[in-house]
Amino acid sequence: MRSRSERDFMIFLLGICVGLRISDLLRLKKEDLYKPHITIIEKKTKKTKRFKIPGYIKKYVVPFADQLHDGDFIFKSRQGKNKPICRSTAYKILNDAAKACHLQEIGTHTLRKTFGYHHYKVNHDVAILQELFNHSKPEITLRYIGITQDQIDRSVDKVKLI
Repeated sequence: MRSRSERDFMIFLLGICVGLRISDLLRLKKEDLYKPHITIIEKKTKKTKRFKIPGYIKKYVVPFADQLHDGDFIFKSRQGKNKPICRSTAYKILNDAAKACHLQEIGTHTLRKTFGYHHYKVNHDVAILQELFNHSKPEITLRYIGITQDQIDRSVDKVKLI
């Protein structure tokens, strides 16, 4: 994916590393990539969200941002002066990359779910993930990231307190 397009690689990289909905990811601009924390109003929920771009991906993000003009959308469309690509274009980019890797069809939400799944596997803290995703219940978050009841049951069986 990266050899084809840096922009397309950035969609994937930021998508799996920050956990935003694609509609919010596409609205980011060059200046956002340099900030220690980014504050947005989520398009879907209209709630304020503050997040950071993890330090370990800055080595990819900053050089990419350096190539953009001030005020440019990160995922600038090739159509028009300075407009972001649309959801359907992001979907096509991700599906083309999935096919090149011999993966089943993926969607734009796959990036957010991937972030959530790995965040949970590392931190084992559904409350933080629930807050990150603005979900109303932990059960919604666990279902969203694919943690099934069987996995929960197996994890409970492993804990022996006496």
